Amino acid sequence: MSTPSAPHIVIATRESRLALWQAEHVKALLEGLGCTVQLLGMTTQGDQILDRSLSKVGGKGLFVKELEVALHEGRADIAVHSLKDVPMDMPEGFELACVMEREDPRDAWVSAAYARLEDLPQGAVVGTSSLRRTVLLRALRPDLKIEPLRGNLDTRLRKLDEGQYAGIVLAAAGLKRLGLTDRIRHIFETTEMLPAAGQGALGIEICSHRADLRALLAPLADSVTWQRVAAERAVSRAMGGSCSMPLAAHAVMDGGVLKLQAAWGDPQGDTTLVTAASNMVASDLPAAEALGLRVAQALQQGGAH
Repeated sequence: MSTPSAPHIVIATRESRLALWQAEHVKALLEGLGCTVQLLGMTTQGDQILDRSLSKVGGKGLFVKELEVALHEGRADIAVHSLKDVPMDMPEGFELACVMEREDPRDAWVSAAYARLEDLPQGAVVGTSSLRRTVLLRALRPDLKIEPLRGNLDTRLRKLDEGQYAGIVLAAAGLKRLGLTDRIRHIFETTEMLPAAGQGALGIEICSHRADLRALLAPLADSVTWQRVAAERAVSRAMGGSCSMPLAAHAVMDGGVLKLQAAWGDPQGDTTLVTAASNMVASDLPAAEALGLRVAQALQQGGAH
């Protein structure tokens, strides 16, 4: 039971079903630490602009800007994000205070008629607005017609059910969190389709001056996930920092060794992917970021840009 001195925390969140699930998840954990918590629901530019690909309208930072304004103005204390939506370089005055244990980072194949990607007929239409998924799909099946697919999870599933696509690719984590596992026909192994940096992980953002919140959130952090995503995000940062680029980066921890793989493709040209990988004995976040930088440099030497 909370005491009068228990911290009161306001969580800024987008209002999609998945964003609210994530905020409620953090709310429950904070209440377990004795906090009182309320949600501040917000609509972001990323939620409003649905007729164009994110890469054409300013990238995934569109999903976090309004939440950061609420933090800056003191209307909210923390913001909960899907880490793959968070720009690689945080704006001045903000920081990622906590990265939580990761859900499944892989991509899921969702289709009514086709159990797997290889079952699709020649030239079938597949939906995704991710440049990363586009280049990975083109590498697997150059014949497919990749069409944009924007909107929240429920909107994307509705568009599939209306017959606009033969199949769509979504993050497995979101489907699992919302109890929609039955929609998944196949989960792509990372050897087939390398995930996005930070995919499946939740990050909590605060204003940098809030040392009280940094301390409060420390028990929610998962150090292994944080090292993995730090390495992944460092690849993206070194490649130009945008979430909206045709880049995959995925790290695993294997017996105390951090293993990082990355892939880059050209959305318009050659369907061959540029790939790179490197390992290191796990130590701390700066070391993980250095590993990411090494892998990014290897990608660039291979022709990625």
